[in-house]
Amino acid sequence: MFEILIITGLSGAGKTVAMRALEDIGYFCVDNLPPALIPKFVELAKQSGGSLRRVAMACDLRGGALFQPLTDTVRALRRLPDIRLQVVFLEADDETLVRRYKETRRRHPFVDGARLLDGIQAERRVLADVWQEADVVIDTSLLTPSQLKQEIVQRFSHLNRKLPVHIISFGFKYGIPIDADMIFDVRFLPNPHYVDSLRPYSGEDDAVYSYVMQWPATQEFLRRTEDLIRFLIPEFVKEGKSQLVIGVGCTGGRHRSVAIARHLYDSVRSEAEAHLVHRDRHREGCH
Repeated sequence: MFEILIITGLSGAGKTVAMRALEDIGYFCVDNLPPALIPKFVELAKQSGGSLRRVAMACDLRGGALFQPLTDTVRALRRLPDIRLQVVFLEADDETLVRRYKETRRRHPFVDGARLLDGIQAERRVLADVWQEADVVIDTSLLTPSQLKQEIVQRFSHLNRKLPVHIISFGFKYGIPIDADMIFDVRFLPNPHYVDSLRPYSGEDDAVYSYVMQWPATQEFLRRTEDLIRFLIPEFVKEGKSQLVIGVGCTGGRHRSVAIARHLYDSVRSEAEAHLVHRDRHREGCH
């Protein structure tokens, strides 16, 4: 079953924000596609071997006369048995659209020398038939871009979608990962570097891992940190965040941070699409 979303509506109502949100949750997005080409694109998607099973297409009046067949195209696609089609119509009141256009200073596609308000109202009349075909109508008049993104994510992300969580161990002496959303500093824990029998190994080795895990401070830290991450994952999904990058740092990135990152990775695997990277584990002279 192919999932097709057609995003349309009034100019200035938020189609760009909606498309970015859909792209973040895994849709293949195509902007300003003439309706006459939608069936051809759907056929190409079917031939993709399953890599394009969730597609979002934005159609608006920038296509001029090419926009006109949209209602006929939608009705034809609804008759196909292997496609789940939804038409999403974004709208806003005249006052909001006028304000947005004045703030951005962009040209409305229907103005062409006329008053901005006249262009907005003319576009609303032209889109009346498309509005009737819509499965979902979202009024963005009172929504910020962030709120609209959240609305799109809540409506169209699959229930089984898992947030990609990247857990990176690192050494502070080599710098903080530049893409980290959260940093945990575990240099307060006893350091295996100063135990001769453990120094040559890393937190991926069981002896070092057990040494780091044995301390009450470690267990308390993990309890609090795991509770925080478990709380944040569904909140980030609702907000439409595309991924979460967690950095775990010690001095050299070989012992304590590796062990803690390994533990956190195992802890969140059931709730997130977890990835583990030990950035500095193999550097010489780590401690």
